[in-house]
Amino acid sequence: MRNYDLEFLKHFSMVIGFLVLVTLGLIIGAVVIHNRLPPEVDPAVAQRTERRIAPVGAVYAGSTGAAAQAAAAAAAAAKAASQVAYGGTLDGSVIYNNLCAGCHNSGVGGAPTLDRAHWGARIAQGTETLHRHAIEGYTGAAGVMPPKGGNPALTDEQVIATVDWMLENIQ
Repeated sequence: MRNYDLEFLKHFSMVIGFLVLVTLGLIIGAVVIHNRLPPEVDPAVAQRTERRIAPVGAVYAGSTGAAAQAAAAAAAAAKAASQVAYGGTLDGSVIYNNLCAGCHNSGVGGAPTLDRAHWGARIAQGTETLHRHAIEGYTGAAGVMPPKGGNPALTDEQVIATVDWMLENIQ
């Protein structure tokens, strides 16, 4: 081999070596940049996040705001009415048989059964006190009464109607 062939081979090897180093540098750079990009977000996860961070309320201003506020209040009232226990009935016997009978028929937790012996001292306190204890709950030496009989979906009127029905049906 001649001297100029050795010189060419030496320069050619250096160029190839340089290109290999550039290629490795580009591969490493691509991997680093790829790892820094955020991964794609699943659409279901994105929807859950949007629902979670959505504002709870809104600001109502002006005449259009008043209409939107009235519509929101009507929707809230309709939703609350649909969640009233026993369809909102004021028939004390329906509520008693579905909720109260479990304790008041057997005397569980000191609950008075529907006979005069258990109700004499309670009636002497007055119906206002009986209504208040049934709505707010009561814990005393005679027993325990959970608020609204343990069903918070009952309205105060339903509880009062049921207490009045019980008082009318004491034997």
